Amino acid sequence: MIFPVLPFRTPLLAALAAGLLAACSPGGGDGGKKLAAVEIDQSTACSLDGMLLSDYPGPKAQIFYADRPEPEFFCDTVEMFSIYLKPEQVRPVKALFVQDMGKADWDQPRGAWIDAKTAWYVLGSSRHGSMGPTIGSFAQQTDAEKFAQAHGGKALAFDSITPDMAVLDGGALHDSKM
Repeated sequence: MIFPVLPFRTPLLAALAAGLLAACSPGGGDGGKKLAAVEIDQSTACSLDGMLLSDYPGPKAQIFYADRPEPEFFCDTVEMFSIYLKPEQVRPVKALFVQDMGKADWDQPRGAWIDAKTAWYVLGSSRHGSMGPTIGSFAQQTDAEKFAQAHGGKALAFDSITPDMAVLDGGALHDSKM
């Protein structure tokens, strides 16, 4: 049986379709509110290895996945990139945050959370994080370049970081003293 489309149904269907599209769009499931980073405390543990984030120097990171209201924490930016850039990483990501080391204390970083995708990174510096060599994160390109001049390394934008730059061996594979 075929039902005629009556004029009064069209606005109802249009409103229903618009509501469904809004619910599926980024931010639609949380009322369009922008996600904010969650501050770490003394008990915040790394999602990969259970290490306590507050026990180690260097920038920390967090990933908000679409299927969880709370973030997964990482005691190192290399860990975040390693997970995020893996080809098998298929979980939808709502947000990535790192700490702005232009504002946070390297040895005991607190606060200064920024959007990881807009940040600048220093790869190859002499400063270490929880697992050895790390990738410094900065809100401003000038801060990243100043850090690279002082501690070595190269300033790169988020999209320039590749999976082979985010290796979790802690530099052990390149240690000739072992």
